[in-house]
Amino acid sequence: MSLPRIKLISFALCPFVQRSIITLLEKEVPYEIEYINLDNPPAWFHEVSPLEKVPVLLVDDEPLFESMAICEFLDEITPGSLYPEDPFARAKNRAWIEFGNELLGAVYSYATTGEETGYKQNLMTVKDRLETLDEFFAGGPYFNGEEFSLVDAVYAPIFRMLRCLEGLQEQNVYEDAPKIARWADTLLQRPSVINAVPASYNDDYCARIQSSGSVFAQKAGV
Repeated sequence: MSLPRIKLISFALCPFVQRSIITLLEKEVPYEIEYINLDNPPAWFHEVSPLEKVPVLLVDDEPLFESMAICEFLDEITPGSLYPEDPFARAKNRAWIEFGNELLGAVYSYATTGEETGYKQNLMTVKDRLETLDEFFAGGPYFNGEEFSLVDAVYAPIFRMLRCLEGLQEQNVYEDAPKIARWADTLLQRPSVINAVPASYNDDYCARIQSSGSVFAQKAGV
């Protein structure tokens, strides 16, 4: 069966876009990509994205929004699967993906909040979530063991954000999560993860944090 024509509407720094690109690369799906400015989106964007968020996948010009819907669609139209075969294991993977969404929200707030109390609370939440994840992590090298999965695709962009933040401020969020630190290192060396962002990602992400005027930026001196 031939694959449909695929185009991804993207914003370069978006972690939800990254998980979609990682899936495209892992499943070897040919695709085009168009980056847009979310602060000034094109007039047609609302027509393809009711929530006005990225990513949006155009499938033979038909739009599909929401990153996990996109990832699961791509997984289903290609050979093999980035989910386990067992229904319960697959359901548990989806549960840990939702946990990852919560962790992503905490990381974002940790980096961008303008309040000292919020900064401390979110930093504590990030560390607590990573420690909880470490308790349940089977040991790797990937979430399900030897095979890369959609869970890995979801967490890799989070670990990339944390790696950038570590470069700005010496804060070891993995202090009580050594297995997750190793998992992060493994994912950040995987070609699909490396190639999921433009070469300027680190500089661009740091500049965005700086422009936020957040407590994190003030403490990091950026």
